Amino acid sequence: MKLAVDATALLLPRTGIGVFTSEVLRALAARPDTRVSAFNTSWRGRGRRWLPDDAAAGIREVPGRLPTGRVRWLWEYLPVPPLEWFAGFADVVHGTNYAVPPTIRASTVVTVHDVSFEHGPPLCIEGAMFHRRSVRTAIRRGAWIHTVSNYVNEEVCSIFGVSPQRVVTVPNGVRLAPAGPHPAPGAPYVLALGTADRRKDLTTLVTAFDSLAADHRDLRLVHAGPDGDASDDVASAIDRSPHRDRIERLGWVDDGARAALIEQAAAVAYPSLYEGFGLVPLEAMAAGRPVVTTPVSAIPEVSGDAAVYAAAGDADALADGLHRVLTDTSLAEDLAARGRARAAGYTWERTADGLIDLYRRATGEA
Repeated sequence: MKLAVDATALLLPRTGIGVFTSEVLRALAARPDTRVSAFNTSWRGRGRRWLPDDAAAGIREVPGRLPTGRVRWLWEYLPVPPLEWFAGFADVVHGTNYAVPPTIRASTVVTVHDVSFEHGPPLCIEGAMFHRRSVRTAIRRGAWIHTVSNYVNEEVCSIFGVSPQRVVTVPNGVRLAPAGPHPAPGAPYVLALGTADRRKDLTTLVTAFDSLAADHRDLRLVHAGPDGDASDDVASAIDRSPHRDRIERLGWVDDGARAALIEQAAAVAYPSLYEGFGLVPLEAMAAGRPVVTTPVSAIPEVSGDAAVYAAAGDADALADGLHRVLTDTSLAEDLAARGRARAAGYTWERTADGLIDLYRRATGEA
């Protein structure tokens, strides 16, 4: 099977969609029954060699980049120019990030990681609102929809009126990179990972940490992730904190630093208000670290009974959950065992298997 996969997310700082794209390409390229081409639609991809050095071997790189600007605007209204003009023949074109180019004959699949763009702020960042039009265009042209959780599957069917037969859930996998040098060595810490967006609710986490800090005098709060629409709010919350000297914001970190942060965390906090999957808790579970998160959207579907849950937006509940996993050794050990067992069921090879089944359905082979 010949596949053309949108790899634009590999050219950006690796957040969830970048991890998904990288791991799916790696798993698909390792299969003997696929031939994988990667294309990109970003100005960052100028030139003949644009795939990052850590991209999987065996992937055919479509030289340069697809036209953007007016051509991307045209794609929203007309099925021209088709992808085949730039990338050659494919059986399936997979848009990994909410949009898929028009094609001549190739079947199309579009991944919808979440539908936060249908909920608006604070669940959605302003820049994601264009996904609404991209997803609707893909549906109108007959694309199959891939979702990463049953929660998003049900949202897609309900919001867009898509037949459930054309929406297929294939969960993400999890794989921690080898740990590199630790970017913040020292005293024990609660770790938060992810973009500083309002839906991640890091301000509530800062408030919860203030409640913990008096009883846990050597504890730190460490956040790693790019700036987002709540960066100023988070910075203000830290400035107001009486324990601000024990709160560290590292910005974006590479995979090795991320793995080191996870593996050595006393606990991982994930107080998100909405998630289409919840990769961070799963990574923490794979490393045997206790997780405190919220029982919203797809998070319980992924985390199951391997996490402590605190009501979204409730700083006291979040502080209580973190206090429990930090002080109750038996609870932390039980969570570690449950988490490792749960994470073992999520592999990128299984994700690739599920996607191949979806591609076969899309081409009529199944």
